[in-house]
Amino acid sequence: MLSAFIPIWLLTALGYLTARFNLVGAGAADVEAVLGRFVFRVAMPASLFGMLARSDLHALANTSIVAFGVSSLACCGLGLALGTRVFGRDVSNGAVVGMASGYVNSANLGIPVAIQVLGNAVFLSTVILFNTVLVTPIVLTLMGLRGEASPGARQRLRSIALLPVHNPIIIASALGALVSGTHFHVPADVSSALSLLGGAAVPIALITLGMSLRVDKAAAPVLGEVRSRKSLLAETGISIVLKTALQPVLAYLLAHYVLNLPAHDVLAVTLCAALPTAQNVFIYASEYALDTVFARNAVIFSTVASMAGLWTVAAVLK
Repeated sequence: MLSAFIPIWLLTALGYLTARFNLVGAGAADVEAVLGRFVFRVAMPASLFGMLARSDLHALANTSIVAFGVSSLACCGLGLALGTRVFGRDVSNGAVVGMASGYVNSANLGIPVAIQVLGNAVFLSTVILFNTVLVTPIVLTLMGLRGEASPGARQRLRSIALLPVHNPIIIASALGALVSGTHFHVPADVSSALSLLGGAAVPIALITLGMSLRVDKAAAPVLGEVRSRKSLLAETGISIVLKTALQPVLAYLLAHYVLNLPAHDVLAVTLCAALPTAQNVFIYASEYALDTVFARNAVIFSTVASMAGLWTVAAVLK
């Protein structure tokens, strides 16, 4: 299982070294910003469109995804509530905390872990669908409301209604779901080009994450307030506990005691819930000029913590 983490660490380290030694011949902060926008606006939409266009959306209608979905949404909601109520963030930055607390790294890390422990990635494909179709639009909607000081109901509804027009992630996901639902076959040459482009999303996102370790962006100017180091550490620690401990425990309880799923399905649900925070949270926070320092720390430290959690789940339930 450890081998699944090695590519993540190597690409993150490469990003740090790229910024540290200025290998691209430009300011590290500028390069990080450009790469982040490329991932969010070009590579990731291509990846999500291709994935959804090839998917069977009926896979969401199964009992196992209910246990995973409830645990994911519960931890996201709890993270959002803690971020806004306890740590005083606005809703948009609270959404970053919420996403970090319940949005799993289901693609580049989840697939090799699932294959290693479960023998296949069948259930994981349903998890990816769930994240893409349901969780991502909710999170991006909340993040996109930044900058509105106490908006009225009409203004908020208008912002939410116009969000898909400005968000390439949601546009690509909606088009991919439409293609899947209508059984339209994307021309082979177009599909091949999209696959090549989408394949760049994860490695570039990890390199961008690594570059941020060197760039060292300050959260205070973004948040418009001074956040103490103690507060940031406490918030990061709570988010990691929600993601790597509470979510898999909640998923297990729901799968085993509430839904009475077979043992293999309980293992699949719990294992996927124990995956760490996806690097998407850093990319989304960067795109919306939110707290990238917290997002970066949540991704890195939850990935470290999840190694013990994933091993424990596999050892106990397999």
